[in-house]
Amino acid sequence: MAAPVGNADFLLLLAACCCVATLACDPNGAKFGYVGSVGPDHWGALSPNFTECAVGTNQSPIDIATARAVYNPALQPLHRDYTVANGTLVDNVVNLVLRFDAGGGNVTVDGKQYRLKQMHWHSPSEHTINGQRFPVELHMVHASDDGNVTVVAMLYRFGRPDPFLAQLQDKLAALYAEGCDAEKGAPVPAGVVSLWPLRLRSHTYYRYVGSFTTPPCTENVVWSILAQVREMSVDQAAALTAPLEQDYRRNNRPTQPMNGRVVQVYRTAVP
Repeated sequence: MAAPVGNADFLLLLAACCCVATLACDPNGAKFGYVGSVGPDHWGALSPNFTECAVGTNQSPIDIATARAVYNPALQPLHRDYTVANGTLVDNVVNLVLRFDAGGGNVTVDGKQYRLKQMHWHSPSEHTINGQRFPVELHMVHASDDGNVTVVAMLYRFGRPDPFLAQLQDKLAALYAEGCDAEKGAPVPAGVVSLWPLRLRSHTYYRYVGSFTTPPCTENVVWSILAQVREMSVDQAAALTAPLEQDYRRNNRPTQPMNGRVVQVYRTAVP
């Protein structure tokens, strides 16, 4: 069972942010957010580019009902070839992004190789497992040479510090400090980041076809959600949201209808 998302210490740490509210935008200037008239229920009407958010039939995130997930013996292990890479932290208003301009390694899905482009965090989680929501969800976004996208998602509960995030502690603090001055939005070099802690083998994952979880909600995104729930400390979770303005500290899109989709499950074969 995950620790409650509304942890008092977590909220106290968030309360310190001193920034003035802004809104996330698409390239044509349409603004979207998570509350009120620009919240998820209204995304489809905010811009012609966002129409799929309202009319798409394969949208993300979803609730994964494990009893209805279908075991597929043809699914392969997630071969993740991550080592070390130069990263850049960016506050893009809607969430914090760790960007790898030269790539951060690869994942192989259904025989196709995808290069890691960036990772970002949502708090609380966007996907749920049997209706249970977790404090944080990490999205690792990969793209293939032919333009297809696959996302590997990891869910986090509160607990021991996450060794991957421990590498970014000082850089996240710098991004928070920057957010309170006129240079907000300038990238913060993260330097060489080891991705080894994210290679932990998962014996089970869930696979389905969905969409981006922010506008324009583009579909045909292949999702792999690791069943093993990882841990991070309350302080680490707070550091991921402290640079964000008030209306983006809860930056999860509600779960979307399945519309007949089937979630497949991979399990390591037992000898």
